[in-house]
Amino acid sequence: MTAPFLDELRWRGLLHQTTADSVLPGYLAQPGRVAYCGFDPTRDSLTIGNLIPVMLLTHWQRAGHKAIVLMGGGTGMIGDPSGKDAERQLMTPDVIRANVAGQQRILEKLLDFDPARGAVVNNADWLGKLGFLEVLRDVGKHFSVNAMIQKDSVRRRLEAREQGISYTEFSYALLQAYDFLHLHRTMNCTVQMAGSDQYGNIVSGIDLIHKTLGRSDDGAEAFGITAPLVTKADGKKIGKTETGAVWLSADRTSPYAFYQFWINAEDADVAPFLHWYTLREREDLEATLERHAAAPHERHAQRLLAQDVTRTIHGAAELARVEAASQALFGGEVRALDAEMLGQVFADVPHSQHARDSLGGDGVALVDLLAQTTLCSSKREARQFLTTGAISVNGERAAVEQKLTAADLLHGGRILLRRGKKQWHATEWR
Repeated sequence: MTAPFLDELRWRGLLHQTTADSVLPGYLAQPGRVAYCGFDPTRDSLTIGNLIPVMLLTHWQRAGHKAIVLMGGGTGMIGDPSGKDAERQLMTPDVIRANVAGQQRILEKLLDFDPARGAVVNNADWLGKLGFLEVLRDVGKHFSVNAMIQKDSVRRRLEAREQGISYTEFSYALLQAYDFLHLHRTMNCTVQMAGSDQYGNIVSGIDLIHKTLGRSDDGAEAFGITAPLVTKADGKKIGKTETGAVWLSADRTSPYAFYQFWINAEDADVAPFLHWYTLREREDLEATLERHAAAPHERHAQRLLAQDVTRTIHGAAELARVEAASQALFGGEVRALDAEMLGQVFADVPHSQHARDSLGGDGVALVDLLAQTTLCSSKREARQFLTTGAISVNGERAAVEQKLTAADLLHGGRILLRRGKKQWHATEWR
């Protein structure tokens, strides 16, 4: 049975702070409350870091409440200064619209947008209609510049005198506060949720609601809930790898690479990842982690994590494909990979390009090629690995004097090399 909303977030490590702590639990005991999370359209996709607010909304809906996804088509014209050391480069309206559409397609797959359960709105629809004098008179008068310059996002930029902060970005907090007021008026939205770095902006929105509409007797008309800014055990930001961000769209991060990110999670990260990114119940998670602690080398927890998150983002059919591909690579049966999956594997492992013409005639000596890959540092080392049987070509053990020819090409263009059990290098021949 799902715990009350705040309790659910708390045991999962997804609750950082709330406003009106004494009132909020009782207020949320009645189903049908309305909350929103905003999404900044800086790209046409979302990363796994953005999955945290998605999970907040998911748990919110599971608790019987209505979730609003706010697409920042209007605020995206300005840019949130939070966490930024320099002024954002302004995006064109066309780019913002494309980014909003791309993100919305992802969010519509992850949340329930039955009218009684959820909705998607775009703040460009109301912010774009506001006049400058209207904002100054009806919104700006409720904000103290003295208080605004104390916000971390503003103070840090003011301290960096060579960068500073423009009036444009300085005004971002007014627009976000107005979003909360607008949703309160039009959709009876009484809760805003976000990461802890947005707490100050949430409080500004609550204050604007109180100053504009007045307070109710119990003070329960507007609340804020934040999640911690989650990081990996090494302190690095979630969603970032050495090769870049882990995206939720298949055209930016392939399903295979997405699955591999989770299956390769460090032991120190797998427990919080399971709590944050899956919907497994508490008893199930505790049993999974007990089994993992007893035999971490089996990577049972990582497999469940990879399965759950990949299924959520890419679907059961794609999960089956990437698991089959992973098994084929582990077992050396790489010829079973279809062309699309081979391409995903190629992009996810170290790779290099070579002249296809060189495969003609007698072919290319494998010992020479290996020295040009990440598997060997020299021809001498390559010969040593070949002699001990550590090298395979397309999953089959290679001979010391083996040469590669066009007959070795998979789907007409690639050859997969492996050293030992896990070190792969893909070659492409053009």
